[in-house]
This record gives sequence, C-alpha cells and structure tokens, in this order.
Amino acid sequence: MDFAKRGSPEERRGSAKRNLELVGLGDKLDNLPSELSGGEQQRVAIARSLANDPKLIIGDEPTGNLDSKTEDRMFQLLKELADQGKTVIYVTHSQNLAAKANRRVRMLDGVIAED
Repeated sequence: MDFAKRGSPEERRGSAKRNLELVGLGDKLDNLPSELSGGEQQRVAIARSLANDPKLIIGDEPTGNLDSKTEDRMFQLLKELADQGKTVIYVTHSQNLAAKANRRVRMLDGVIAED
C-alpha cells in the first residue's frame, strides 16, 4: 500500500498496518497478493481505499467474496466510516447487506426502478 505518498516510508507503513488491522488483516502486511485468499484480497482492497482518508468511498461488491460473518464485520466498518461523516456508496447483490443500508436504490436494466 505504498501508493499513498503522504509522510515518510515508516509513516506510510504504519498507516497501511492500521488500515489492514481495521479489516482484520494486520498480520498480512508483508504477504504478496498470491499468498492471500480471494476474500483476503477483497479486504485488502477495502483497506487500500482508506489510505488517503477519502471523504467518498465507492465499493463495487465490496463483500462479494466474503463469508457472512466477515461480510457483517466489513459492513460495520463501512457504517462506522459513514458515521464519521464519510459518504459510502456500494453496489451489492447481497439482500442482507442491502437491507442494512440507510438508503437503497434498486436498478433494473440500467434504470432506477426504486429509490
């Protein structure tokens, strides 16, 4: 997660570790992508999205490869980020995840069918 060029290399590494800890992967800091499962790679993507402390987070199926327990944990993280004032938008096919959203927009054939 060296792409966020803020601070010294040590500060960036510390930030990367904190973000990985948020998604339950603090122990995977030195692993290569090929050494991670699909679900772990997906959680790393969530951690990377936080690297520059964005005001807007957009996720396309951010929990698609996760088991239900981990999906719930990642939703809690997204909810906490929203509670901190960040805008969180995600696309999902998970009815469980959609049911928990503050606002749901359903699309059908590329058109908003429900808002």
